[in-house]
Amino acid sequence: MAAEAGISPSTVGRIWRRNGLKPHRTKTFKLSNDKDFECKFWDVIGLYLDPPENAVVLCCDEKTQC
Repeated sequence: MAAEAGISPSTVGRIWRRNGLKPHRTKTFKLSNDKDFECKFWDVIGLYLDPPENAVVLCCDEKTQC
């Protein structure tokens, strides 16, 4: 971006910080590349739809990009 705009990379960084821009972060949903993802997905959905008796079902988000 700096080269295209004809400014230094540090200037681009300052402009982004000043305006709260974080282009390296995404705001979209990403699917896993895990070959067993669909099976695991339905296992988790099944816990919510039909939890075992006396069970506690917890959910946590994964750290992005891991």
